[in-house]
Amino acid sequence: MRIVRFLCNETKAPAWGVQLPSGEVHFAHGDPFDGGLTDTEEVVKAPQLLAPLQPAAILCIGLNYAAHAAEGGRPAPERPVLFMKTPSAVQHPGGPIVLPRRLRSTRVDYEAELAIVIGKPCKNVSRADALEYVLGYTCGNDVSARDWQRNGGGGQWCRGKTFDTFAPLGPALVTTDELRDAGDLRVTTTIGGELLQDSRTSDMIFSVPKLIEFLSASVTLAPGTVILSGTPEGVGFARTPPRWLEPGDEVTVEIEGIGKLTNPVVEEEAEELTEWTLKDE
Repeated sequence: MRIVRFLCNETKAPAWGVQLPSGEVHFAHGDPFDGGLTDTEEVVKAPQLLAPLQPAAILCIGLNYAAHAAEGGRPAPERPVLFMKTPSAVQHPGGPIVLPRRLRSTRVDYEAELAIVIGKPCKNVSRADALEYVLGYTCGNDVSARDWQRNGGGGQWCRGKTFDTFAPLGPALVTTDELRDAGDLRVTTTIGGELLQDSRTSDMIFSVPKLIEFLSASVTLAPGTVILSGTPEGVGFARTPPRWLEPGDEVTVEIEGIGKLTNPVVEEEAEELTEWTLKDE
């Protein structure tokens, strides 16, 4: 099943839908995290797609592709590198990625990622059983202000990772009955038609089951938890010259079996807090 959320034309509230292979969307009754959804077969006219869920939490994994670690001059980690984004960072398909100007960043980067969605309470789960707790998968973009990530966060990554709009998700949540094995999917990023990332999830250092085993150890992952599983090589900071996001760009993350997540890039309309300005090193 391909689950979508959309803005209901009548109530102006988020609603659940089922997307057909043709792209047509039907209204759905129920809750994918509590009893599941039922396709009503009632067609939604011109649905305005939202992120396919509002996450309970967003857990992110760094340096999880061997070639990406290598392009950054980093050794492969011995265990998953964990950081977090706030749920308020979520952006919808087609919604803009907003370059920060209040806390100004001049080095905003793209990161295509397979997003894993937990479907039921998950704690102390073995890798052998891990996929039984996955509702499905969607596309994610771990947008990153590299200057704040590296120089403005006191050694922590969260400041540069969790600005508003820095977690686009979508377009659909593909459940595991349709996409059971996410271990070898093509992942790409294009900007303005230029292919910048092109890899496969088989290059992950830690597979989906291993990530769930690690993240659920002594911790409860609530239904609706999103795990951004890391990005492949080809990110902007590692290119020569670096390729930072600019106003007017259009970023498309595509994952085989899931679809395309496209977001334009704009500037925030805000006066800079010069007391906190970072030096452009």
